[in-house]
Amino acid sequence: MKPEIIAILAIYAAFILVEILFSSFFKKKEQVKSDGWVEFIGTIALTGFTQPLILFLAAGIMALLAPDLGGVLRDWPFWAGFLLFVVLDDMMQYWWHRISHSVAWLYKLHRPHHNAGYMSVRLVYRNNLFYYLFMPALWFSGILIYMGLGRIYAVYIIIKMTIIIGAHSDIAWDKPLYKIKALKPVMWVVQRLISTPVTHHAHHGKHAADGVTHYKGNFG
Repeated sequence: MKPEIIAILAIYAAFILVEILFSSFFKKKEQVKSDGWVEFIGTIALTGFTQPLILFLAAGIMALLAPDLGGVLRDWPFWAGFLLFVVLDDMMQYWWHRISHSVAWLYKLHRPHHNAGYMSVRLVYRNNLFYYLFMPALWFSGILIYMGLGRIYAVYIIIKMTIIIGAHSDIAWDKPLYKIKALKPVMWVVQRLISTPVTHHAHHGKHAADGVTHYKGNFG
């Protein structure tokens, strides 16, 4: 197993442990009978099948269509390769997510992620299988890895998944930071750079009238 996969699993397990200790991980307040199975199947399908398949297919297609590009970016500096992933993976996922909330048939693929009546790290991989299969970001990442940026992706994906997992946790780890006066300017920047529980939970809200929900915002 690759080091980055082990690192992500360890981070995921750490957040699960925190939810078990300080919240309720196995039985959420508004959980229905099918929720556990939906999340379990979604997690196994993405991590064990969909994502590896897309990365493999992207490399295979590139090898057929553009064999000369294999490893062409291998000597790029870390910052340049990382920036490419920020644009072609993270930003593409942002737009895919945003469009999925605007186009009816796409939202049907994304709706399982929002059907849950609770927040938890359990929701991280809760999506329709085809939502990920059609996600441009995964295909772009596969292409960049084929072009020689695999070592940079290993670092990038750990950072990205830590942010995503942390944003879905029902433990509002960022809330105390807003209460520290000296950190307010820092948090103002942080919440505009990454998703955190305070910002992303609003996106998962159910009713605009509750005063905190911003269903059409906080996309990524």
